[in-house]
Amino acid sequence: MMKQISQLIGMHLKEFFREPGIIFWAILFPILMAWGLGLAFTKQNELIRTIALVDEENSLIKREDFGQFFVSLNPGEGQPLVKKIGDEQLGITTYQFRKSDWQESIIMLKRGKISMIMELVNDSVVYHFDPINPEAQLAYLQINAAFNQKSEPTKSVNISPLTQTGTRYIDFLVPGLMAMGIMMSCMWGISYSLIDKRMKKLLRRMVATPMKKSNFLFAQFVARLLLNFVESGLLFLFAYLYFDIKLQGNWLALILILMAGNLAFTGIAIFVSSRTANTQVGNGLINLVVMPMMVLSGIFFSYHNFPDWAINIIQKLPLTILADNIRSIFIEGAGLAEIATPFFILLAVGAIAFFSGLRIYKWY
Repeated sequence: MMKQISQLIGMHLKEFFREPGIIFWAILFPILMAWGLGLAFTKQNELIRTIALVDEENSLIKREDFGQFFVSLNPGEGQPLVKKIGDEQLGITTYQFRKSDWQESIIMLKRGKISMIMELVNDSVVYHFDPINPEAQLAYLQINAAFNQKSEPTKSVNISPLTQTGTRYIDFLVPGLMAMGIMMSCMWGISYSLIDKRMKKLLRRMVATPMKKSNFLFAQFVARLLLNFVESGLLFLFAYLYFDIKLQGNWLALILILMAGNLAFTGIAIFVSSRTANTQVGNGLINLVVMPMMVLSGIFFSYHNFPDWAINIIQKLPLTILADNIRSIFIEGAGLAEIATPFFILLAVGAIAFFSGLRIYKWY
C-alpha cells in the first residue's frame, strides 16, 4: 500500500516539474509580485510624500516662525520645500511641499499625486484632506507635530475635511474598478474561454464549419463589449445612488474611452490565448497580464507610491491609461479633447494585439 502511495506521489510531482510554465507561475511569479508590492509598501530608507502648499501671499515663507519649519534641499525657482520627519529606527519620511494655487492642488489631489493640502489663511494653518484616507491622516499627524515644534504653540491649526464629490477616496476608486472590470472580463471571459475550448477540441469542430475565423474572434469582442457596458453601467448606477458619485465630464468621451479599453483588452486576450491548450499554463499567462496591472496601475491606491523610475513604466500600461482617463472624465470634467490621445493609444494596442493574435492563432 505504501509503495503504491509513494509511486502515485512521485507521479504527481513529475507531472508538476515536467511543465516549466507551471513551475514559473507557482514559484517565481509570487516572488515577483512580492517584489513589486514591496517597492510601494515596505519600509524604505526614505519615503517621499508630496503635500500641496497653498500660500497666495507667500507669508508662510517670509515669517520666521513658519520659515523655520522648512529645510530646502533644492533651493531655487520652482523647487519644492522639503522637510524630513522621523528617525532611523521608525523610518524617515521626506515631505515635499509644492507651492501651488487651490485649483491646481485639487487636481493633484484627484489624480492621487497628493493626499493633503496645507493652506495658510491669515494666522491659521488649515489642513485639507479626506478624513477616511489613512495616508492623509498619518501625514497630518506627522506634519502637525513637527510644525508645532518649530512654530508658536498658540498658532491656530484647523482641519477642513474634503468630502465634496471628486476629492473622496471612493471617487478615486470607482473609475478604477470600472477599468479593472473591463480588463478582468476580457482576459478571463475571452482568453480562458478560448483556451478551454481548444483543450476540449471544440475549436477544431468550429473551424471545420464554414465559419470565418476572423468573424469568430470579432464576435467575441462584440459580445464582451455589450456585457462590459452593462456591468459598468450597473456599477455607476450603484455608485451614483449610494455614494452620490456624479459624472463631471463628457458622456461621449466616457463611452469612447470604454470602447477603446474593451478593444485593447480584447486584443490582448486573443493574443494571450493564441497558442496554449493547457488551462494551467493559460491561468498563468492571464495572471501575468492581470495581476501586475491590477496592483500597479492605481486601481486601489495611487501608483505615485512607487519610485519615479517605476512610475514612468506604470503610466504606459493599458490599464493605467484606461483608469486614469475614466477617472479624469468622472472627477476632473475631461472631454473629447483630453481623451483623444489615450483613445488612439488604446485602439492601437488593441488592433496590434488582435491582428498579431489572429496571425499566430492555433485553432487546435
